[in-house]
Amino acid sequence: MFDRQQKIEMTAEEFTVIEAALETQAKILTVQASAGGSGARRRLNEVKRVLARFSQQKAPEETQELRRGFGWIWRVRPSA
Repeated sequence: MFDRQQKIEMTAEEFTVIEAALETQAKILTVQASAGGSGARRRLNEVKRVLARFSQQKAPEETQELRRGFGWIWRVRPSA
């Protein structure tokens, strides 16, 4: 991976396309890794790290929409 971070500008649609492609790649690598591919396991871990960063970088309005759409889950769950 890169030693330094770089910022790029992209639309929400482009972000979604890249995220979906990485999720598809993760599924493929999961199958390959379960068949015994050590290189696939290493690459899968890299893809999962990138996906985790993507979920952290999502725009706040996307997160708010999710909360609004599934608000009933938080109301039903007992507070900690």
